[in-house]
Amino acid sequence: MAKGKGPKGKKITLKIAKKSIRISAEGGKRLDLSKMGITTFPKCILKLNDVEELDLSRNMIKKIPSSIDQFQKLRWLDLHSNQLEDLPEAIGTLQNLYYLNISNNKLTTKKLPKALNLLKNLRALNLGMNSLDSIPTSLGALKDLRELGLFDNALTTIPNSVKNLPNLKKLNANRNPFPDSMKEEEPADSIKRIKTLYLVQEKDLCYSCLQTCQDERHNMNKLTNETPSPSKKLSFPLLLTPNSSAKDNQEEWRLR
Repeated sequence: MAKGKGPKGKKITLKIAKKSIRISAEGGKRLDLSKMGITTFPKCILKLNDVEELDLSRNMIKKIPSSIDQFQKLRWLDLHSNQLEDLPEAIGTLQNLYYLNISNNKLTTKKLPKALNLLKNLRALNLGMNSLDSIPTSLGALKDLRELGLFDNALTTIPNSVKNLPNLKKLNANRNPFPDSMKEEEPADSIKRIKTLYLVQEKDLCYSCLQTCQDERHNMNKLTNETPSPSKKLSFPLLLTPNSSAKDNQEEWRLR
């Protein structure tokens, strides 16, 4: 190997690419070139631009060309676990895209394409495990977004325009250096108080009042004695951390 040059990687031919086409769960064409040792975007697959799903995950690709805009039927694009440092603005032309996974790359906030906010039909976006120090407020334009992965970045805040997206159901922002003020604050005084409290002896109560008090006490004791199950923290099984320990089948992150 010549000094200063990285690995050449596996060469993908059109024949290999055609053999890698599968039928997706939705009945469309899926081109799966994941885990192939690819270092450069294979230009030959531009001849297969009628596919609806493209999986180039778990390779060593550093650059996605602007010619990605030729995949106008693309609905599902998985680029996770590569070495991408930026994405072309042309990605914003993929108006049918509803799933985009670009996690576990080398993306910075400055290198995120502004055109991401043009993907109006996007439902799932995974930006986890990159080097993002902020999230563009313009992503608040993705009104159909339902799942958002921001885990393992360098975020200190999430813009309200993103947190308050109308259809957002799952947000994974774990392992970011958020300041303490971002944590959910407990109310200053969570005890409900009453202005006046009257104490009486049981013998001074009528039968019906005594019976009511005893019933209330019984219910209180019953609740106290029961051991409540700890409230479960939100989990995001669909926002898998895409590293070597992740499941090979990334289908689990997909919206059904």
